[in-house]
Amino acid sequence: MTRMTAARSPYSPADRPRLGLRERKKIKTREAIRAATYALIKEQGYDATTIEQIADRAEVSPSTVFRYFPTKEDIVLTDEYDPLMLEELRGRPEDEPWAQSLRYVVGKALDLIEQEDPEVLRLRAHLGVQVPAVRSRMFESMTETGRLLRHALAERTGLDPESLEVRVYTMAVIGGLMEVSMHWAESGFEGRMRDLMERALDVLEHGLTTEKP
Repeated sequence: MTRMTAARSPYSPADRPRLGLRERKKIKTREAIRAATYALIKEQGYDATTIEQIADRAEVSPSTVFRYFPTKEDIVLTDEYDPLMLEELRGRPEDEPWAQSLRYVVGKALDLIEQEDPEVLRLRAHLGVQVPAVRSRMFESMTETGRLLRHALAERTGLDPESLEVRVYTMAVIGGLMEVSMHWAESGFEGRMRDLMERALDVLEHGLTTEKP
């Protein structure tokens, strides 16, 4: 049986050797919980997998699981890419067009995502399509990502982060990310997610063409 590995954290000890022992232990525990969850879901399905089983497989207590992840859906969906995306956005040249900065940062995040275990990527996307609770939590999580994104946009442009225009624009980007994941799963995981996202960003930047390819 092929072993599924947890989504590799951008903050893993290998990448951040200066992290203290306590922080490294936290990362190790998070990844153990994720790996246990993915393995159990593969074996018996999402609904049949319980927090107690996950805790037993990860060799931690159920309370520890809840301390790291408020819900089972969060174990599947939570990652550390939001802080990286914001850091990259804030590091882009101030005179760079926002759409270009966003395209660069999203592309870099997707490059990191594609370095994860392909089986885990497909499982997460599949659950987002097939399990209503996961899809609902995905929307909540992505809404929070949209809030962070609109504040980053406001910092760059001076626009009001609470304005309708900024909210609509950033949530259109977030909706595009969600639809890319859903489309990828529904089409049998054909093609690269980054290529699909480039197409989605083209629509947001240039509008929808009505001409058939």
